Amino acid sequence: MRRLLPLLALFLVPPPTGASETQCNGAGLPEPVLFVLQYPVPNDFGSIGSVFANHLGGIGNAGRGGDLMICYPNGALRNLTREAGFGMVGMQGGQAISVRDPHVHWSGQKALFSMVVGAPTQQYQVRSDYWQIYEVSGLGQGQAATITRLATQPENYNNVEAAWLADDSIVFSSDRPRNGQRHLYPQFDEYESAPTPTGLWKIEAGTGRLSLLQHSPSGSFHPFVDSYGRLVFTRWDHLMRDQQGDNPTSNPHGAFNYASEAVDAARLPDRSEVFPEPRLPTGVFHGNRINHFMPWMIRPDGTGEESLNHIGRHELHAYFEASINTDPLINHFGAPSGRNNVLHLLQTIEDPTAPGRYLSIDAPEFGAYASGQLVSYLAPPHLQARNLQVQYLSDRSGAGFPSPAPAGFARYRNPAVFSDGSLIAAHTTTAAYAANLGNLANPQSSYAFRIRRLVVGGDGRVTPGTALTQGITRQVQFWSPDVMVTYNGPMWEFSPVPVRARPRPPVVNDPGLEAPEAAAFAQAGSSLDSLKAFLKAWDLGLVVVRDATTRDGPDRQQPFNLRVPGGVQTVTGTGQVYDIAHFQVVQGDQVRGYGGTANPRPGRRVLARWLNDAAAVRFNPGNPGGPPGSVAIAADGSVAMFVPARRALSWQVNAPNGEPVVRERYWLTVQPGEVRACDGCHGATPTNQVGQGAAQNTPLALRELLTWFEATHDRVFTGGFQP
Repeated sequence: MRRLLPLLALFLVPPPTGASETQCNGAGLPEPVLFVLQYPVPNDFGSIGSVFANHLGGIGNAGRGGDLMICYPNGALRNLTREAGFGMVGMQGGQAISVRDPHVHWSGQKALFSMVVGAPTQQYQVRSDYWQIYEVSGLGQGQAATITRLATQPENYNNVEAAWLADDSIVFSSDRPRNGQRHLYPQFDEYESAPTPTGLWKIEAGTGRLSLLQHSPSGSFHPFVDSYGRLVFTRWDHLMRDQQGDNPTSNPHGAFNYASEAVDAARLPDRSEVFPEPRLPTGVFHGNRINHFMPWMIRPDGTGEESLNHIGRHELHAYFEASINTDPLINHFGAPSGRNNVLHLLQTIEDPTAPGRYLSIDAPEFGAYASGQLVSYLAPPHLQARNLQVQYLSDRSGAGFPSPAPAGFARYRNPAVFSDGSLIAAHTTTAAYAANLGNLANPQSSYAFRIRRLVVGGDGRVTPGTALTQGITRQVQFWSPDVMVTYNGPMWEFSPVPVRARPRPPVVNDPGLEAPEAAAFAQAGSSLDSLKAFLKAWDLGLVVVRDATTRDGPDRQQPFNLRVPGGVQTVTGTGQVYDIAHFQVVQGDQVRGYGGTANPRPGRRVLARWLNDAAAVRFNPGNPGGPPGSVAIAADGSVAMFVPARRALSWQVNAPNGEPVVRERYWLTVQPGEVRACDGCHGATPTNQVGQGAAQNTPLALRELLTWFEATHDRVFTGGFQP
């Protein structure tokens, strides 16, 4: 070991001092800029720059040789990771690093970022390297940079995109399994069956307690707290059947179902699915295919999950198909003339100079390293989704992969806004689909990203301006692990973040029950506090729907003339009327395996399965004669049901014979103790399908559930309610 120390010391020697490593083009900046250098990964699938599966820390996913940098308004440039003793020069070995996702604290005095440490030290050495969250302080000029790993975060998992909450708790995206069971690792997404983050996680300030805020079957990304206290993030919505396993005549991926999530679950010789309807047109179905990235929001405690301002396909898409083909009033959706089809809103931030104004990147799904057109939109609280309009700030004539590229073609990623309202972003002029212009041993990505200030023209459109640096060139080598990779060229520049103090946003709490639900509790003689304590003890939530017959006014893509037999109805006066009698819940279970039952791949994909959570089944009153995992819809159209917390859920309403009528299109997560109530099946616009406002009835189903529960369970609280 003694003989190795001088060699290791050589690797840790800082690079030769030169203009590109000590100076930047900071003149005129309102504040310093934190950013990362990244080895230019030559493939855009499952790499650090990808739209999805970008969270992996392996040598082939992120390379090595990057650093955390800061540029000052006086032109000074510091390498913070090298100052703190991290990283290697030239040959990347056991102390090699890659960095990503800087996020500055409210004080402006420190920042979070993710770093992966280590690379193969010899040919064919296979390592398991993971992104971990670190804190850096000493950001001021003349201060010493100090970097420490964040304690209590999940070890041996990838933890990325960390941000501070208003109380200094930390939220981040991680691929830790939802329940912490290693045999479920990794969770595969619902599209390409690639590894994905499992959702948003929280480390509480002071205690270090880890909790799951939001479970996402296909991944959640880039969380941050906006000026209103909402925790905003990007979520990949892909609730559809498995395209890797739904071919009835072939099974090239060896898809199969496990009997349960248990480590020793039986591997079943079937690959059946129950929800939603088939992915491809079949019989009465047009086929259900959903694939988009949208901004979502929760409260910092994980409650109240919904898309930002309840925006959805009706506001963002130009076209999508109806659910069935047997009713002439249920038709395909076509947007007003001139609307762009916005599918992917990535890397969302809020403009600090205009609260409620958000910027995102609309990028191709593949081939552009999540770079695309810069867009903005207003979404302050209480702005109705129908009034949310996406404005393109960069020229949309370059969308996709134009050939030849139009004059002045540009793509952007990682936008940021300075305190004076000026913009900065990573920028590239590459128009073609991503490719390796070199080879395995000497790779050369077709994309080159430099951070630039953006110039806003009189028409509001942006064009690239001054580069932040003079271009930083590195020579790095590492084992792939099979091949010695050698790269000598400019590093990518990603993730600029202004370094400044910011006001802490308000702490947003659960607002409590609205009047109709409060009335149901009062009529049942139930205590909300007592019920919440019970729900938390059993890891449950409670969902309430006031009237399941009401639908969002513009949504004519699923049945909307709905009636409870012998009860309430919401009918337009024309067309077929659909009877609904049951509310059926599905839960996201990690039970889809790949590679065949004899020798499956590690990890599993989430499938929708009828509600089977033991506590939820135990404490719901049951629905004799109804479909599995369901409760009866009350005569006033209301629904009340205990559901598992911290697990993705969805649902549908069913006809008296159990056949589905209206299906939810998204996964939602509730927190332990959360009482989640809505006025109808959708309820995003001011009026429903017949022009009525939000339902205000005291939900009969909630009153009946509470009365039944109080009467049938003699509860004693001894560290948890025991029936």
